[in-house]
Amino acid sequence: MDFKPHSYSKQELAMLYFPDADPHVAVNRLNRWIRNCPELRVRIASFKVSKYSKFFTSDQVRLIVDYLGDP
Repeated sequence: MDFKPHSYSKQELAMLYFPDADPHVAVNRLNRWIRNCPELRVRIASFKVSKYSKFFTSDQVRLIVDYLGDP
């Protein structure tokens, strides 16, 4: 896959990682992966974006891909 990081909704990015899951389940799984990677969690939090935000910025997506690999 030739993944190009840009801004994604959390659901959209989660569905790329878990294409066979229900969207809500996919988001929960992606959030769990992020929580289980403390350094990634801290680096994402450093962007000062609300945890209730529905989107990941392109910089956050790059970090996620750096830590978790391409979806």
